[in-house]
Amino acid sequence: MSNKITFADIKNSEEIRTYIKQADASLEALGYTEHSFAHVTKCAKTAEMLLEGLGYNKHRIELAKIAAYMHDIGNVINRNDHAQSGALMAFRILDKMGMPPEDTAAIITAIGNHDENTAFPVNAIAAVVILADKTDVRRSRVRKRPNLLSDIHDRVNYAVEKTELKLNKEEKTLTIYFTIDTKISPVMDYFEIFLERMLLCSKAANFFGLKFKININGNYLL
Repeated sequence: MSNKITFADIKNSEEIRTYIKQADASLEALGYTEHSFAHVTKCAKTAEMLLEGLGYNKHRIELAKIAAYMHDIGNVINRNDHAQSGALMAFRILDKMGMPPEDTAAIITAIGNHDENTAFPVNAIAAVVILADKTDVRRSRVRKRPNLLSDIHDRVNYAVEKTELKLNKEEKTLTIYFTIDTKISPVMDYFEIFLERMLLCSKAANFFGLKFKININGNYLL
């Protein structure tokens, strides 16, 4: 019997929490930044903020929050193709929980379309998960390692002192504001790492009829 699965149900699922923990442990071993509960919870909140601001209904927002929270579980299998494996895992989990097929379909579509190599904003939930995921750049995602600044990904994330994503419906813009300590990482390092992700964000914003803009230290760069 199908029923409405809520974001609270997903957050309270010990099975899902286990997959998120182990996925993050694997990524830590591989040298990646934090992909645990701080990341997925922030993604869910960002997805909620954007869809609320764009006037989407509560049910669609709930589905987006679930997709954002579950989007990285495929990393428990392998970093490669984790979007697709995560979508398959989510299908099994949500189907087992009794989620209606139309809701499950919306979520697994978003999860399967969030990674840079294969991502595309095929619908509103996929678009907002892309935006929430790719704009989560912050110092606290960097693991505490002795060689902190030797890796460009760590250096760029650690240089970010503040990040803010602002939706302006009147001007039809979505702007990410970064405050970066350029003594830690020059702006060019940022673009070397994140240009592909920011171009993907531009596509996702375009889905909603928005122009994606980047402001670093008070200067618009996109």
